[in-house]
Amino acid sequence: MTDETRKLSIVPETVSFADRLAASQQFQALFHEGMALVEETAAYLDGNGRSESKRLERPASLAYATESMRLTTRLMQLASWLLLQRAVNEGEISPDQASTDKNRVRLDRLSSANSGNSFDALPLRLQDLILRSVRLQERVQHLDAMLYPVEEKPEELVPAENPVAQQIDRIFAAFGKAG
Repeated sequence: MTDETRKLSIVPETVSFADRLAASQQFQALFHEGMALVEETAAYLDGNGRSESKRLERPASLAYATESMRLTTRLMQLASWLLLQRAVNEGEISPDQASTDKNRVRLDRLSSANSGNSFDALPLRLQDLILRSVRLQERVQHLDAMLYPVEEKPEELVPAENPVAQQIDRIFAAFGKAG
């Protein structure tokens, strides 16, 4: 084999940063953080959160109910994604199967109010849990986009207004002024 032939036969393998990250200690830390946040949120909502919500004014109570449901939904979707990715990392399912199954996990439609009158009226602990879950969601979405790239249409990139949060703010404003 000549030097020229040897040079042509050596093709460097592309190393996927996303695949390495998904199987790394950083993923393990993200996984444990996500699962711990699920447990922490469940404990709060079943414990102190329940008693805190009973002390809220009616508009804030409505916001609490709405945001706690959104928080729970967001965390369950994130936990599903994390468990799915862990199954890939451990060889339980193939990346192709995960790509198909992951389409059932909707990471992009989990909105939440994280500012405004209705958010400010929520107990501080719930606010903290919401903000932490949104940050976790952003990190998972970023990793998901690297692992499972899809061609997006330009109109999908524009975030939609949150009509529920707008209505809650209006209700809060109306009741806040009346009381």
